[in-house]
Amino acid sequence: MTDFAEIWSYLSRGPLLWLTATLAAYAIGDACARAANRAPLVNPVLIAVTVLAPVLWLTGTPYATYFEGAQFVHFLLGPVTISLALPLCENLPRIRRAALPMLAALVAGSVTSAVSVLAIARGFGLGPDLLASLAPKAATAPVAIGVSERLGGSPTLTAVMVLITGAIGAVVVTPLLNLLRIKDWRARGFSVGVAAHGIGTARALQVNPTAGAFAGLGMALNAVLTAVIAPLILRLFL
Repeated sequence: MTDFAEIWSYLSRGPLLWLTATLAAYAIGDACARAANRAPLVNPVLIAVTVLAPVLWLTGTPYATYFEGAQFVHFLLGPVTISLALPLCENLPRIRRAALPMLAALVAGSVTSAVSVLAIARGFGLGPDLLASLAPKAATAPVAIGVSERLGGSPTLTAVMVLITGAIGAVVVTPLLNLLRIKDWRARGFSVGVAAHGIGTARALQVNPTAGAFAGLGMALNAVLTAVIAPLILRLFL
């Protein structure tokens, strides 16, 4: 037992362990999603979090230690986001025709996201640092974390909220839009991109290529707009 504890102590300090654990957890989640025929409730990211969280808790691993290993995956978020320009180019004529409706939806979605979460948080009596952490939660992770740091929030809490927002959005988007009888793939994709950033965009790409392209556009535009309006809206609640 002592030898195992010493080996674990050595391995847990190395970044390779947690990078491997992250990839393994996602592989498990993706396998479950494929087995369920990509059902909305069986989201690979959500399953990966469910697998990893107990491991970190049982081993007493601080988030900072885990992130040292997982930061390579975090780094890849930037290139992956940029790669979404490829399906956007293919749908450029359709995007131009829908420019004004998308602009209105973007402003409505971005403002509603920030105002609603801050109003709820303020109603529960949360302090300024927590409000600053929650304000950019609908933006994609690299942008949300940067905005949170600039506002004096907790980047770690912001990252968690971004993950929760995206996972919930990816799970509920298909049944919710079906219930609302929204059949236009442009509207379906753009809405999930604005509301659920990268995780929602990944789900949209699985469902329909047009939805995926518009989700990528919604995610990118919402990231830019959130970086601008989140500090302004936050001031109204401080």
